[in-house]
Amino acid sequence: MSRLFVKFQAYDRNVFMWINGRLHNRFMNFWLYYLTHLGGATFSIAVSLLVWLLAPAPWNTTGLQACIALAVSHIPVAIAKRLYPRIRPYLAMPETITFRNPLTDHSFPSGHTTAVFSVTVPFMTMEPILLATLLPVALIVGFSRIYLGLHYPSDVLAGATIGTLVALATVALWS
Repeated sequence: MSRLFVKFQAYDRNVFMWINGRLHNRFMNFWLYYLTHLGGATFSIAVSLLVWLLAPAPWNTTGLQACIALAVSHIPVAIAKRLYPRIRPYLAMPETITFRNPLTDHSFPSGHTTAVFSVTVPFMTMEPILLATLLPVALIVGFSRIYLGLHYPSDVLAGATIGTLVALATVALWS
């Protein structure tokens, strides 16, 4: 089992280095530096609350579901960060390209990715046409976390999984 885990870690690291090391260019540096904040606490909390408080029905209900999913999804994130204290890639690998003010807490799982999926999935569930817009946004946020040198691909995959499952459970239990 440990042999498989070592292979997985090597693959995770190689994919990280390919995204972080080979894909960099000025266009993506600019856009991904700003788009990553769509999964940040300020933006995800503000959007969820504003939709809940200001949007007409049924959007306000979906906004409340997004708020609840966002709050609940960060419980397993906080637990996982304590149980699996993974060092961020830019700290573990000096050749990593990173940007100003990088985070220093644990890497696993990605909180930004968890947040963006937990907030967008209720809206995609309510109105499937939004899948075409919101899924690419959520995926870009996850990709940006790797590109910016802050997370390994497995951190992002775990965050997307947690955010999606908690959001789906919130919507399912609502009925």
